[in-house]
Amino acid sequence: MAAKKDDDFDINEILSQSSIDALLAEATASEQSSVYSWEGKRIETKPNLFIENYDFRNPIFLTEYELRHVRISHEEFIRYLSARLSMYLKMDVSIKMSQLTTTPYSQFVESIPNPTYITMFKVSPLNGIGILATNPRLAMTIVDRMLGGKGHSVKDERYLTEIEMTMVDEITMIILNEWCTQWKDAPEMNPTMIGKENNGRFLQTSPHDAIMLILSMECMLGDCSESMLMGIPYYSIEDLIKRMEDKNKQNTNQGSMLSREARWFDSFNQIGVKVSAEWTLPSITVAEVLSLKEGDLIELDPDILHRTEIKCEGKQKFWGEIGVEDGNVAVRLAKSV
Repeated sequence: MAAKKDDDFDINEILSQSSIDALLAEATASEQSSVYSWEGKRIETKPNLFIENYDFRNPIFLTEYELRHVRISHEEFIRYLSARLSMYLKMDVSIKMSQLTTTPYSQFVESIPNPTYITMFKVSPLNGIGILATNPRLAMTIVDRMLGGKGHSVKDERYLTEIEMTMVDEITMIILNEWCTQWKDAPEMNPTMIGKENNGRFLQTSPHDAIMLILSMECMLGDCSESMLMGIPYYSIEDLIKRMEDKNKQNTNQGSMLSREARWFDSFNQIGVKVSAEWTLPSITVAEVLSLKEGDLIELDPDILHRTEIKCEGKQKFWGEIGVEDGNVAVRLAKSV
């Protein structure tokens, strides 16, 4: 019998279909990105696994819990500001929050469009300098309204004149005062404007890597809808945020104390409670109700004696059974509701 040469092998004798499927699955898996835990163990890749990039140069200083409360506080600030400006300009002013986020100072100033009317301000007794950037078209529309105009959107895109800047500063002070008012648990704060600029690239009010809390607002005045940015250094309001969180925790603790089981006092023992035993009768027609008279009989299901509703102050507490005990009609409590 001739020996089989190595070149005459049958591939079906070496690889089964299951082996081929396993090799294909392994090749497909190798094309996917490997995911490892912080312990160095490989995590099984799932189709719905979402991997988000983390920028270590832009760490998140506010937790989701803190950011939620800061957002609620600024939403309240925007509501009051809308009402205040509407009264001041005698025209409907609608302001909406577009975004509330944290970003490094260098990225913030680069994102400010040009030209823009920029106001630098300081809030006593806080540290740091804040920035309020107002779109020129919005600023000129406000000026037009303050001078008696109808508040139509101004299409020109230019730098403001000295007179226009002076008039816009009145609105700026209203905005800053309202912003200070939102921090209810903080000491009295007084805003002061300390400078003006029309190009964000020239600003040097904070270190380039300082984290800023950025409030982006969309302001609508008549047919004008433009943006306004407010940037506050995080280190300026860090203490205010801690005060707010302490107050929220205190309120939460007080709420949990109130939600505890109520204490029982001996005087409660003498309070009278109305108890009734009731049956639910079958429904009848309106014509049958109108024909009812004294002496008529209404047939009931015999099992209704075992389906008696026991109510305390009108609220059912038990199911009961009606019967006779020592010559008196009585009800036995069968089970609680």
